Amino acid sequence: MLSLLLGACASPPSRIPPVSARETGESPARGDYRIQAGDQLDIKFFYNPELNEQMTVRPDGKISLQLIHDTPAAGLTPAELMGRLAELYRKELKNPEVVVIVRSFSDQRVYVDGELNKPGVFPLVGSMTAMQAISQAGGLKETAGSAEVLVIRRGADNRPAIMTLNIDRVLDGTELSQDIVLHPYDIVYVPKSTIANVNQWVDQYLRRNIPLPLYLPLN
Repeated sequence: MLSLLLGACASPPSRIPPVSARETGESPARGDYRIQAGDQLDIKFFYNPELNEQMTVRPDGKISLQLIHDTPAAGLTPAELMGRLAELYRKELKNPEVVVIVRSFSDQRVYVDGELNKPGVFPLVGSMTAMQAISQAGGLKETAGSAEVLVIRRGADNRPAIMTLNIDRVLDGTELSQDIVLHPYDIVYVPKSTIANVNQWVDQYLRRNIPLPLYLPLN
């Protein structure tokens, strides 16, 4: 699933250090929420109510408004979209004052894949953390590389960025800041541990391909 989700990326992902929501105070439900395809928006003009609109963000992430062409909305915060619309409407209106309200939200989800008992796609409910998502996916397998869990997130420019989390430090309580709050459409990927990779290599290349026992009988 991970390769399919990243296959459409035009440029390679960048790596960024994990930052806990406890340190930044961020939350998907607060003012830094970014508009998604499927969200229903109210767009209101203080001095030109005839231009008021209620619309749903299209699957391509754009919205259509009177007097201006299609404009991107997905990936922007409501404040950023207000600023963009005000700038566009300055060509048509003397003093555009625009308010953007997210009236209803599209279905928010996260993707959890890798060395988990029940990987899959899960609804993003409230301030879900990486550990909560892993728990939703049935917990870690014995083969999981829990010290190098990846969170892949698309930024405002639609480019993916990768954060590496050490879930071992969350489990032993030494660094709870590694348990970050997830954003809509984040991908949580748990790789195999080094030992699991070695065991897989032994199984594939030695036990299956070499028709000899791995030991010699003692005479």
